[in-house]
Amino acid sequence: MKKILFAVLLTAFSFPSFSQREFSYTEGDTTYTMKRYVFMLLESGETKSKDSTEAAYFQEQHLAHLNQMAQSGKLIVAGPFEGGGEHRGLLIFDIETVEEALQLEGEDPMVKTGRLKMNAFYWWGAKGTLLK
Repeated sequence: MKKILFAVLLTAFSFPSFSQREFSYTEGDTTYTMKRYVFMLLESGETKSKDSTEAAYFQEQHLAHLNQMAQSGKLIVAGPFEGGGEHRGLLIFDIETVEEALQLEGEDPMVKTGRLKMNAFYWWGAKGTLLK
């Protein structure tokens, strides 16, 4: 049954006409509600700070920008990856479109100055999932 359900869900998501942000399905006596979010991967940009004072300044501005988006309710998860590297962090937005997420994060001073670049796409998660 789970394989059939997964195949049906996968097929539904593969059609461009599927534009709803939420859907529910029942399995046994449990109803699951899935919601579409925008997942954004932040990657290292071309600009590298060699000055620690400058890097600290832009990091402070970056965190202020993320806090502002979180307070608006549009950004629901944010965090860096351990160890740095090319993949710097992730953001999950509770908004309608990838374009809106790119516009919002495009205002981040780290993105504007080329220190970070963005890669965003739709992601489906169980509505109400909490990280603990």
